[in-house]
This record gives sequence, C-alpha cells and structure tokens, in this order.
Amino acid sequence: MEFFTVSMLNGLSYGLLLFMLSSGLTLIFSMMGVLNFAHASFYMVGAYVAYSIARLVGFWPALVVAPLVVGLLGAAFERWCLRRVHKFGHVPELLVTFGLSYVILELVQLIWGRSAVEFQPPEALRGPVFTLVNSSVDGISLVFGAAPAALCRAADAAVRVVCSPFPATRGFMMLVALAMLVALWLMLTRTRIGLVIQSALTHPEMVEALGHNVPRVFMLVFGAGAALAGLAGVIGGSTFVTEPAMALSVGSVIFVVVVVGGMGSLAGAFLASLLIGVVQTFAVALDYSLLGALRGLGVNPSPAAEANTWLKLTIAQVAPILPYLFLVLILIFRPKGLLGTRED
Repeated sequence: MEFFTVSMLNGLSYGLLLFMLSSGLTLIFSMMGVLNFAHASFYMVGAYVAYSIARLVGFWPALVVAPLVVGLLGAAFERWCLRRVHKFGHVPELLVTFGLSYVILELVQLIWGRSAVEFQPPEALRGPVFTLVNSSVDGISLVFGAAPAALCRAADAAVRVVCSPFPATRGFMMLVALAMLVALWLMLTRTRIGLVIQSALTHPEMVEALGHNVPRVFMLVFGAGAALAGLAGVIGGSTFVTEPAMALSVGSVIFVVVVVGGMGSLAGAFLASLLIGVVQTFAVALDYSLLGALRGLGVNPSPAAEANTWLKLTIAQVAPILPYLFLVLILIFRPKGLLGTRED
C-alpha cells in the first residue's frame, strides 16, 4: 500500500509537470495551428532566467518575473520571425521553430555554461509537505511536515517502521498545475478574450471585421504559451535539475502528450499527461522481467530462454519507451487522440 501511494503521488506530480509544459504547446496549436518545436527550449530558458533572478531578489519574485520574460521573448519571436513565414505554410513554421531550439541551446550554454547550475527552491519548499508512516503494527498514517525521528524509529526490533516523505516542491508543482488548468479553462470558455482567441483561428476575417487585430492576438497567444513553458521551467528547474539537457529530456515527451491527448485539446493533454506520468513512474519502480515471472510461476526456463536478452529485460528498463509505444497505439487505433476533435 505504501509503494502504491508513494508511486501514485510521484506519478501524478510528474504528470502534472508534463501538463504544465504541454498546456502552452496545446494552446499555441489549438489557436494558431502552429506546432512549436522550440517549446521545450522556452521551458529551459524559464529555469535559467529564474535561477539568475533568484540569486538577486529571491525565488518568489523569480516565479513571477521569469515567465513574463519568457513570454515577451516568445511574443517577440512570433512578431519578427514566425509571422514572416506563417503565410508559407506549416513546414517553414516547423523549420524556423526547430532552428530556434538550437539557437536557444547555444545561447544558454554561452551564458550559463555547459554544466548544471544550483537552482535551489526556497526555504519554505525544502522540506516534506507530509510524511507517510508505515508501521507493521499500526498500519499507514499521515504526518504533516517532517515526521519526528522517534516516530520513524521502532522501539521493538520486531516492529518495522518506514517513513516516506513527500517533497513540498512536488506538492507545490501539483498545486500550480491544477491552478493553471482552472485558469486556462475559465479564460477560454468564460471570457470575451477566450472567445476572440478561439475565433481568430477559424474565422479571422470576421474577427477583424469586429475591430480586433488578429496578428496581435496570435502574438499574444504565442507569448502566453511561451510564458506557461517558462513557469513550468521555474518549478521544474528548482525541483529537479537545471542544465542544458533539460529541454531535450522532456521535449519529445510533451509532443507525445499533445498527440495522445488530441491535437489542440486541453482536456486531452491533461488526461494524457496524468496517464503517461503515472504509467512511467510505476514502470520505473517495477524490477520484474518475463524470465522472472516464469520462474515465479514455477516454470523452469530452457537454456535458450535463459540466454535470451529480450526475456531478461525488466519493466524498469523498458519504461523510457512506454510513452512512445502508447503514441504508436493511439495513432493506429485512434488517430485523433483520446479527446481530440480537430479534423485537419
């Protein structure tokens, strides 16, 4: 029960980080029809900018300022680069964003170096938000904050006590991701701004006839998507590690999330993020192979089976490819994604 609870919480927190990243990409694609290959690079820039700001004025101002800086950079890129190639179709858009990702990577390495930087969370987020105490006698109990050392140390050698703290950084990550989901949903479905944004893609002439500047709307949408990636970078960089390879480590996974959830579907991206996060987290923790399963069933494998490398592979070893396997299955059986509605 303790393994299930801890793995589920870790999977949900990782899935919600993926949603924070994929929500901006989904917003840009659903409103502009642009698949931004540099989106993970904005995530990396958010982490590095927040690191520099936090060294000067602290983490909490950096949490607000860094996404704004990244959003301005994204809006500037759309205004002076992406807009110039938008009229030529999707392939030039993909190529220019693909090139931007390499430019950002080189700039980050020039400014901050090639090694990881020490981006620490604030003091308030450095401890556990709660601790699961699993006792072989009393069962599982929950203690807010760090559990006392005496509680995690059994007085009797026959009693087994295991304390599993859940980091406050992961709890904060989950809280911000859920707040982001609610805010985006309310903005797109309950405000005039959301109505204008959604109409600008499908009926740009009508939106312009009503007095709205469609290119400016697209610029603001792209900037907002980049800002969401920057916000994810601030939280992800302080929770995990801030290094030049951080964009590459999540870049392909967020595209899997967007496609599996359904291109342009915010609800689909949320569902796919949670599924991929939970499945991959549980898979990493399972050190079982098909060969081990046969032995557990009382079957004695033949010498040829013992030498078979494929049968020796554990679930943890194949965990990194599970999201891509999920992507292949979705494309085969449901090309629109889990909750996708777009026809084009």
